[in-house]
Amino acid sequence: MSILLNIQERNAVLLTMAELIVENQSEILAANKKDLEGYSGEDLAMGDRLKVDQSKIDGMVLSLKQLANEEDPLGIERFNFTHANGINVSNKTAPFGTILIIYESRPDVTIEAAGIAFKSGNKILLKGGKESLNSNLVLVTLWHKALETHNCTKDWVTYLQFDRKQTQEFLEKPTQKLDLIVPRGGEKLIAFVKQHATCPVIVSGRGNNFVYVDAEADLEMALDIIINAKTTKISACNALDKVLIDADLPRKQQFLQRLIQELKKSSVEILTDEALSSLEETNLIQDENVWYEEFLDYKIVFGQVPSIEEAIAKINTYGGGHSAAIITANKEKANTFMQLVDTAAVYHNASTRFTDGGQFGLGGELAISTDKLHQRGPIGLQHLVTNKWYIQGNGQVR
Repeated sequence: MSILLNIQERNAVLLTMAELIVENQSEILAANKKDLEGYSGEDLAMGDRLKVDQSKIDGMVLSLKQLANEEDPLGIERFNFTHANGINVSNKTAPFGTILIIYESRPDVTIEAAGIAFKSGNKILLKGGKESLNSNLVLVTLWHKALETHNCTKDWVTYLQFDRKQTQEFLEKPTQKLDLIVPRGGEKLIAFVKQHATCPVIVSGRGNNFVYVDAEADLEMALDIIINAKTTKISACNALDKVLIDADLPRKQQFLQRLIQELKKSSVEILTDEALSSLEETNLIQDENVWYEEFLDYKIVFGQVPSIEEAIAKINTYGGGHSAAIITANKEKANTFMQLVDTAAVYHNASTRFTDGGQFGLGGELAISTDKLHQRGPIGLQHLVTNKWYIQGNGQVR
């Protein structure tokens, strides 16, 4: 069992890791080039997530430096009580122990998610996808160098080079202590992990995010928000998939035609329900199950609803529990929407693209959970902890 590293040791490893990434960025980019050349390119979102460029290198370095400057999330007292008999009872934050991060495509997870787990005092097992193997092996080698620089054992970060069968066997019968699993990827990966895991799983959920344009919406604002949420990063789980339009929206046809023209500039395919099927340059939905889909592609669905109540009901029926937004000038309607929509993040007059640990002031995120236990939405450093009870006595018996 590894002895818990103190906060100075953990921070020193993170800062050294940031330096090593800068020093070895050409090697990282060369390894990633091999991964990109070996990728078939069938999945647009996965290809986007696979690529490491200078911007992603800078993001890795920044995330590590920010993590090193964060307060220690361990040992924070959450509760304190002195019993009538004199025993003192307190509750403090504690590490989970060993966390397995199983993920597809994204080499930056090897740095950012692992960094958060490490700063939280946890040992990390990394199981990346075969498509990013070259990138991940270089990055894990750098982790080991950073750990050794500060006389820390390399087993704080371990890379599991398993195939699917070996991964399934490990999930069902771990060969070492395993306290928590965080899958980062598509719905098939998440379902696979949930099916076979024998310890708690934090579901880093799918998006399928909705925007509702209320009858009292500022149409220019609505246009800007929808374009931003749909087109700026289609591989992001906070990207927009569905737009609900209030049937009583003023200048509805003009607004929708303009929205269509703007989306077409980014080659977005537009599907509509029956009520909006007369719109030009769109296609009628052929399968109602499309309402459940997260696209991660240049594709969007327009639907019309008669009321805010219908909009809320539709989002709660079909949405992924990730993010939803209302565009309206009516604060009362906005409050109703935000209270009743069952998603991890709810927005009034803003893009769903802000659902992100860094944007929410967490300094980064391990995942965005659509589960309600133990933490919902972006999971940052301060959330990747469990708790422990400490009882101090002097001989008391019950």
